[in-house]
This record gives sequence, structure tokens and C-alpha cells, in this order.
Amino acid sequence: MNIIGNFTKQNDGYAGTVRTLTVEVKVRFVPNEKGSENAPDYRVQTAGNYEIGAAWRKISEATERPYLSVTLDDPSFPATIYARLVEGLDGNHDLIWTRSKKRS
Repeated sequence: MNIIGNFTKQNDGYAGTVRTLTVEVKVRFVPNEKGSENAPDYRVQTAGNYEIGAAWRKISEATERPYLSVTLDDPSFPATIYARLVEGLDGNHDLIWTRSKKRS
């Protein structure tokens, strides 16, 4: 697996760190007040409250387990990061990177 972050559930969001070869940043998933059906469920913000992404609630077709579909982007990133935030066996959440936007 390509785990690029570890997060813990905190109140109504998540907090943790995204780590890649070029990025190491503490971030929070903050609930978003949805103005439309397609709006993200969470905004992804750095410790300085800069928004670097968004996340949508999904259900895996393969396992029928909930996860968050995450998109991270910032001018300092070499490319957009697409990932899933999934709950691990220990109750913590792993951010799993993928090169493709397509998710099941």
C-alpha cells in the first residue's frame, strides 16, 4: 500500500500528517457546510488554516466500507494528490495515495 498519512478521528473531523518525498505537513479534515449536493463533505486545511484539499464521503463497492475520497493540491506540490482515507484495524485512519482519480 502507498500510505502517505496517518490520522485520528477528532470530534467531527480528522487530524494527522501527510508525508511524501517532497511534502510533510500537518493537516485537519474540517466538516464543510455543503451548499450543493456535489460540494465536499470536508475541507482539508493545514495548521495555518490554509485550504489544500477536499474530501467526499464514499462507500467502497468491493468491501462496502465507508471511506473518504481525498484530493490534495497546492502550488508547492509537483502534482495533485488523489487518495483515500480509510479506517485501519487499530481504529486509526490511513491516507492511501493513488495515481488515478477513478475510485470504486
